[in-house]
Amino acid sequence: MPVVVVPYSSDWPVWFERVAADLRAALAEVPAAVVEHVGSTSVPGLAAKPVIDIDVIVAGSDVGAAIAALEALGYVHLGDLGVADREAFRAPDDDPRRHVYVCRAGTLNVRNHLAVRDVLRARPDLRDEYGAVKLALASDPAMDIDTYIARKSPVLQKVLAASDLTDEERLEILRLNDPTV
Repeated sequence: MPVVVVPYSSDWPVWFERVAADLRAALAEVPAAVVEHVGSTSVPGLAAKPVIDIDVIVAGSDVGAAIAALEALGYVHLGDLGVADREAFRAPDDDPRRHVYVCRAGTLNVRNHLAVRDVLRARPDLRDEYGAVKLALASDPAMDIDTYIARKSPVLQKVLAASDLTDEERLEILRLNDPTV
């Protein structure tokens, strides 16, 4: 399946808010649950795969309650899919297409998502460089998702260098995104 990257759409934050409102209502009994728009669709002006990425961030002790709350909304729990402290879900519909995760607060995965989003929002130069790389990679009809992720790694490392993540943490993220490193 080819990787599709499209220009930024002002619909994306609207779609996120619609889904987030439902999630927040379902999570009302989960203390300190936070619903965050992450990924490229959360960065104004950034080209992206047209899929909304959502992290539901909770304390470790509340992961089970958050999973139950999302299941009650019709989300299907898929397990961690190989990423510790992150529980993936299949949405009950495709309106909009989205990836929803319950994440334990403070983990490197969460900090990575928030750092990339926040740096790209603050740095138009890095946003534009990242967008150009994504569009170039997606222009190859033979591009698969694993290669796409790996080949974005150099520019993502540049983005993360502008964050508060340590060298060791950035290396760990690089290894997750590009197993050949």
